[in-house]
Amino acid sequence: MSFRITGLSPEPFRELFGLDDAELARRGARRIVADAKPGFPDRIEMRDAEPGETLLLLNHVCQPAATPYHASHAIFVREGAEVPYDRVDEVPEVMRGRMLSLRAFDAEGMMVDADLTEGREIESLIARLFANPEVAYIHAHNAKRGCYSGRIDRG
Repeated sequence: MSFRITGLSPEPFRELFGLDDAELARRGARRIVADAKPGFPDRIEMRDAEPGETLLLLNHVCQPAATPYHASHAIFVREGAEVPYDRVDEVPEVMRGRMLSLRAFDAEGMMVDADLTEGREIESLIARLFANPEVAYIHAHNAKRGCYSGRIDRG
């Protein structure tokens, strides 16, 4: 089963890049300097930031559907990231090394299935979830902290 993983568009975050810490705080965001790798996963480029790179920690609506599954959570975006990850049948390393929660949604945004997987085994769970014709898309979240990781669509 072919699949496509995409990172977030940088567009909603551009206005935050370069703001001072006080203005970020007024908007509910914080600037973080990566001090280890892995540990600071950028949701645009879908990669762990290198030590010394700056990221913004902010709340993001990851499930905008007007259903009981409407959801938001904290994510990192690398300051200045411009090119969103977009690959078919390729899993980014930022997902490979983590325990993930995959949540399958129908076209109306209702969750129809979910399960946990080690990132190195993600393909088999994607195939199982997409075997259900009701599944329109999948959201991946880091299982430990719950952060949104990326969207998975049929390839």
